[in-house]
Amino acid sequence: MKTKMAMLALAFATPAGAQAPATTFIHAGQLLDRPGQPPRGPSTIVVRDGKVAEVRDGFAAPEAGATVVDLKDRFVLPGLTDLHVHLWGIGGDPMRARLLALTRDDADEQMQAIVNARTTLLAGFTTVRDLGGNPRGIRALRDAVDRGDVEGPTIVNAGEMISITGGHGDDGNGLAERWADAVHAHEVNTCDGPDDCRRAVRAQIGLGAQVIKFAATGGVLSNVAGGLGRAMTPEEMRAIVETAHGFGRKVAAHSHATEGTRAALEAGVDTVEHATFLDDETIRLFKAKGAYLVPTEIAPLAALAQARGGALPPATIPKAEAAAASMRESHRKAYRAGVKFAFGTDTGVSKHGDNATEFAELLKDGMTPAQAIASATVAAADALGRDDIGSIAPGKKADIIAVAGSPLEDVTRLTRVDFVMHGGAIAKRPGDAGGR
Repeated sequence: MKTKMAMLALAFATPAGAQAPATTFIHAGQLLDRPGQPPRGPSTIVVRDGKVAEVRDGFAAPEAGATVVDLKDRFVLPGLTDLHVHLWGIGGDPMRARLLALTRDDADEQMQAIVNARTTLLAGFTTVRDLGGNPRGIRALRDAVDRGDVEGPTIVNAGEMISITGGHGDDGNGLAERWADAVHAHEVNTCDGPDDCRRAVRAQIGLGAQVIKFAATGGVLSNVAGGLGRAMTPEEMRAIVETAHGFGRKVAAHSHATEGTRAALEAGVDTVEHATFLDDETIRLFKAKGAYLVPTEIAPLAALAQARGGALPPATIPKAEAAAASMRESHRKAYRAGVKFAFGTDTGVSKHGDNATEFAELLKDGMTPAQAIASATVAAADALGRDDIGSIAPGKKADIIAVAGSPLEDVTRLTRVDFVMHGGAIAKRPGDAGGR
């Protein structure tokens, strides 16, 4: 009887005609398997069933039936992570987005998000944290990518940013009455007072949010003249963080003004986005709390160019100028002091696919190329609380990219990624114009 049961179990475990997990041997000329450590020379990465199975020295002979990827003349490293993107809708072209705002439905924006996701993946970013978009749409896109139905990076989604009424995330700001009323009838992300802010967090989690984002201060692109000062009260921030952490969600705070950043850190946020204006006390608090700074340096530069070009409302211009002027020195001071940085761009303000232009800006803050790359790999994985990405090691997801030449010598080479593997599936090979 036991023998018969064992045979039945084996039959169900290995159906007739079942294939062994797909195996790929990647031959890498140079391999930065663990960012922050020196690269290896010629190496072989063995990928089985979407995960890294082995990393061997030299170019190992492939086993029977394995696929071989020849990257002997390439520098190979882990897929990059961008902790601050907005995949939903048109990105990097505010004039066009404004002109089309009243004629596009969510379905149109969903189609654009699919295009943006693929563009982001082909640029070498295999994981992103989406910090603001249609909650249902981004959740659906996340799941479609996970199923393999749509080509794009792994998405950690926040849904909509939580904001006070009239704050940076209130979509009714600056709209004529009939449109503002229509927007407010559907908003669940605005809140006023601690109890209402707890409700707003629960609403986003109910819509599928894996991380929570809130606006601690004003923002550059919101069409309201209110500056970049603190918007939420400390009590509202604490309510948001406590509620989110209670659900096992990490929290990101959009913050420009020093007072807002300080209050967000005191409340226990996990990352602060932008952190444009910093003083010594706030920098010390960053270190004491262990929070990450996500610099998004290309965003204020893009916004300033757009504002001066007439593509943004007049209320945004002084805010864009103030943010761009203060950002650099604040981030230099923070990095020199030992604040933890994790890579993020706010892409959607800038154009999708240009994410890697952020690396050159990080060098201006005092990072070496190796440190900048670490911020987009091991540090970003730590900020997400993910142990399956950020390096190339047995058991990790097979998220792997390659470039011609060492980015440790010239980090701008990461703007020209020509091989991308996401979860073991090859999305782009050298010589491809736009992917497979």
